[in-house]
Order: sequence, then structure tokens, then C-alpha cells
Amino acid sequence: AEQKDRFNTTILPDGRPLKDLWDHPSYPFRIFKSHYAPPELPVTKKGGKKIKYMAMARNGIDVAASMTTFYSAHTDKFRNLWGGFPPDIDESSFDSDEPPASVKDSLPGGVLSFLYFGYIKRWWEYRNEPNVILLHYSDIRRDLKGGVKRIADFLEVDLTPKQLNAVTERCGIEHMRKANKFLYAMPLNEDDDGLWDAEKDHIVRSGSFVKKGGVGTGTYSNYARTVD
Repeated sequence: AEQKDRFNTTILPDGRPLKDLWDHPSYPFRIFKSHYAPPELPVTKKGGKKIKYMAMARNGIDVAASMTTFYSAHTDKFRNLWGGFPPDIDESSFDSDEPPASVKDSLPGGVLSFLYFGYIKRWWEYRNEPNVILLHYSDIRRDLKGGVKRIADFLEVDLTPKQLNAVTERCGIEHMRKANKFLYAMPLNEDDDGLWDAEKDHIVRSGSFVKKGGVGTGTYSNYARTVD
């Protein structure tokens, strides 16, 4: 109830009510991004069948490389809130005898294993449900416009050729770098004894989040050992 009140009353730094971004009457539906999967999400249960779910998988080694960038992109202010997590990782650790923390945390038994192995395993069981679309990152990167069209069809959204081109352009890596929107604010956070300013502080450093976005470009010298 407390969080719901904040969603309805919080004003963003640009002066817009947060409510307008998630409960706007002009939008035909709401979109929520999360790392959840079934059974936490009611995919086949009553009520849940009315919701459409999009899930995406990615090559494991590319995920390992991306997670290392993600770990190191966090601001010191955010790390202070989380007791030093996630650690800043030196890329040279990829050549060490031990996997870097970002890899160990993502492996089965790791604190973030649900983000990759658990996530894929859970969604795979539901991949043929009519209200689920399971995508692969490499397919989207190789044919971005086709991927946008497929998602639009799944959501029953009719796009004109002009709109399709516009959405495709805004989903591209170059536009993401230019827009630089991936700062991850926490507008609902309270003051936390002066450790966090919800209007000014961000979770990751500006310009550090969007990197190569490659397919099969992740490198890790201990790949075989990690797989074993």
C-alpha cells in the first residue's frame, strides 16, 4: 500500500507525475519490466492468461561479459547502500584461475543464478503458451526490424511502415547510446539518512551501460572450466 501511494504521488525531477508514466489514459496497455518468471508470474492461471509476457534469452558467454560491464558500471553511492555490492571488476580477472564475481554470482548456486539459468529454465516450459513469446537476443540483433514486427504482432499493435522504421531506429544500439537513458534512478527511495538523493543520484554511471551489444563477442578464457 505504501509503494502504491508513492507511485501515485511521486513527482519526477522533470516535473512530471510518475503516475503519468504507468497509468496514462492514452496508453492502451501497461508495460512492466521485471526479472521474474513463472511461477511468480501467473502465466496460465486465471487472470494471468489475459496478460502477455515477453522473455528473452542470450548466449551465456555474452551474458558473462555483459554482467561484468554491468557490475563495474554501478556508482559508488549505490554500492555504499548495498554494502559494496556489486564489486568493481577488473577485466584482467577473466584470465585468472578463478571466475570473476559477476560469473560466479550467475552460475547455479550463485546469488544471481535466477537471472540467467533459473530465468531461462522457467520460461522454456511456457514457450508455447499463446500469451508468451520467448525471444533470443541474437535473432533480434541480426534482424531488428523483423523482431520489432514480430513483437508488434504478438501485442496486436498495428504499425505503419513509418512507425515500424521509427521504433526500429529507437531500439538500435546507436540510438540507445545517444539517448543515454539507462541511469536507473530510484524515485521511490527515501532519504536513507543522507546516503541517497532520489532526485539526483543514479544506480549506474552515465554512458557506462550500453556497450557493444554484440552476438558471440563475449570472451572469457576460463569458459570450458566454468562450463564444467
